[in-house]
Amino acid sequence: MIKVGIIRVLTTRDEDLLNAHGRLIESHFPQLETVSRCIQDQPEGIHDEHTKQIAVPKVVRLGREMEAEGVKALIISCADDPGLDELRKNVKIPVIGAGSAAASLALSLGRRIGVLTLTEGTPEPVKKILGNSFLADIKTEGVMTTLDLLDEKRKTQLISSARELKAKGADVILLSCTGYATIGIAQELKQSLGIPIVDPVLASAMATWYATSALTQS
Repeated sequence: MIKVGIIRVLTTRDEDLLNAHGRLIESHFPQLETVSRCIQDQPEGIHDEHTKQIAVPKVVRLGREMEAEGVKALIISCADDPGLDELRKNVKIPVIGAGSAAASLALSLGRRIGVLTLTEGTPEPVKKILGNSFLADIKTEGVMTTLDLLDEKRKTQLISSARELKAKGADVILLSCTGYATIGIAQELKQSLGIPIVDPVLASAMATWYATSALTQS
């Protein structure tokens, strides 16, 4: 078993919510054991440039603490990859950003990538990696923060937005918020649309599994 630290950028005392991404990862990658911790004082997570910037030092601090506690890899569970470069400079273990992992996986599945976004515009790390394969993005009306995704009524709106991306020509849809993993929408979208749906939490887990595979064999 490889112990992996998951950095949540949504501050919460709800243990079920805090560990949601870890449970999803462990259900698909049983060789990974997850430990989830959240940064402080960001009850709405990251949803604009300001909340991203103030999160960066918190992510670095928490990542260093988790490395000291013995995790063998770190996942920043946010599609905007806050503090990814900075944390990599401060620890000696692999650090995976959910956004860059999702974009890289999407490119292995298609060449016309539609992005379902939480905020206005696709996160820069995602768009940079997608390059010319970026087709379009759509922000679901009424969704402002990751907490809005917990409203069951939003699922119908999300499916409608994803269908619109497919109608524009998307052959893959990338979910550019890890909150989509929390509500488990990826499988439902795949069944409804019939094209690959990239979940950023599972994409980051896949990259983490690859990065730590040498450890599992030693």
